[in-house]
Amino acid sequence: MNCAISGEMPEEPVISKKSGLLFEKRLIERHISEFGKCPITGEPLSMDEIVPIKTGKIVKPRPLTAASIPGMLGMFQNEWDGLMLSNFALEQQLLTARQELSHALYQHDAACRVIARLRKERDEARSLLSHAERQIMPMSASTAVVANASALSNGKRASEDEDLGPGGKKLRLGISSTIITELTECNAGLSQQRKKRQIPSTLAPIEALERYTQLSSHPLHKTSKPGIVSLDINYSKDVIATGGVDTNAVLFDRPSGQIVSTLSGHSKKVTSVKFVTQGDLLVTGSADKTVRLWQGSEDGNYDCRHILKDHTAEVQAVTIHATNSYFVTASLDNTWCFYDISSGLCLTQVADTSGPEGRPEGYTSAAFHPDGLILGTGTSEALVKIWDVKSQANVAKFDGHVGSVTAISFSENGYYLATAASDGVKLWDLRKLKNFRSFEFNDTDTPTNSVDFDHSGSYLAVAGADIRVYQVASVKSEWNCVKTFPDLSGTGKAACVKFGTDAKYIAVGSMDRNLRIFGLPGDEGPSES
Repeated sequence: MNCAISGEMPEEPVISKKSGLLFEKRLIERHISEFGKCPITGEPLSMDEIVPIKTGKIVKPRPLTAASIPGMLGMFQNEWDGLMLSNFALEQQLLTARQELSHALYQHDAACRVIARLRKERDEARSLLSHAERQIMPMSASTAVVANASALSNGKRASEDEDLGPGGKKLRLGISSTIITELTECNAGLSQQRKKRQIPSTLAPIEALERYTQLSSHPLHKTSKPGIVSLDINYSKDVIATGGVDTNAVLFDRPSGQIVSTLSGHSKKVTSVKFVTQGDLLVTGSADKTVRLWQGSEDGNYDCRHILKDHTAEVQAVTIHATNSYFVTASLDNTWCFYDISSGLCLTQVADTSGPEGRPEGYTSAAFHPDGLILGTGTSEALVKIWDVKSQANVAKFDGHVGSVTAISFSENGYYLATAASDGVKLWDLRKLKNFRSFEFNDTDTPTNSVDFDHSGSYLAVAGADIRVYQVASVKSEWNCVKTFPDLSGTGKAACVKFGTDAKYIAVGSMDRNLRIFGLPGDEGPSES
């Protein structure tokens, strides 16, 4: 007998007391729970009126199609066709899903590129806008005032208001992400080059330095206020720049022994001079609280492009970044400023308020690490501070000196830092942030005024009561004094020292206004000028 609902033989047969009809138990239970009546007669029916039937084991007969080989083959063919159709549908769905995922990933990548480009354009637009505002504000005055404010020959006058933004306030845009990327890429490139760098074969050997003597002496500055307090060398042209107490900066061509140009404009002594390697530019800092950016011309003269008045006290140091696009100035007002060279714009001014109250620690020296992401500054309170340029955070402090830190120089290998003060010179290991050697001199009345590593990192020059040259060694090895030059100025004070190309000569500035060149006898040019 078959189920009255499905027409098939039931596995659990039950019978209705009312109608006597046979049902599959699970089917009639579901129907009664939903409708409460007999599915065939339509009369009210409950599970209490359903009686199970006890039967033996039921074996379902095989379908007719499975009773013969052709029927079974047909059944198998139908199942295979269904399987193939199902597999084809799944493949189509997989292909569609892959295409949709690929399109979504492409859209995400394109969106990321667009966002990056828009951010870069935004930063560039902000920089251009601020630059335009700086140039437009001075133009609000009459044409005559603008003409009088423009830079004249030799930098004797320049715009006084060019660093003012809207409302007469100083613009401080900060160091943008684009600039940080540029600094980081420069750092990575220089670090990689340093690993492959070897000491040049043209470097002057120790035997040559031991025979160095004074080759020439050049009185470059005025006699009314004698003294050279700073110098720098343009190695590509072999031109030496000196900053004097007489308020002038002088450019001196060493091979010819002639003065190239005298830059007048500062009202007090020029405390720092630095060449920009690219673009024939010179930056000068002065005790008159200003910084000037000078542009060289074809006729050999230099014009003042910018006068920067962001400091409120003497500017003691200028240092150029390795990109030749930015520079930093340090002042006794306890701040250092980060500038863009092309626009002369001060991007940020950083002050450290961690010093003792009532004792401002003005900056007396500054220098970039060769890789450009670290800045070292010396203070009037005998501290050396190390800064992370990207975040402008003070990341380390070195103490132990006595008196103002007068000079700072990083070794080209990036590992050593030399600092000078009244108590001599200290050498610091930047990897372990500790002092590993000190040079103390007998003349305690004369501070050590200048220290300079040569470009190869093989020699260190120290200037104070005399001039000394040391051979650079490791942390544990002895740094031998190769040569000592007496101070020939008669003042007992050598103010600045710097190595020439491949240490083939040493330039020294003294307080008697003379620039002296020390080298190997027979290599000298004009002896006096």
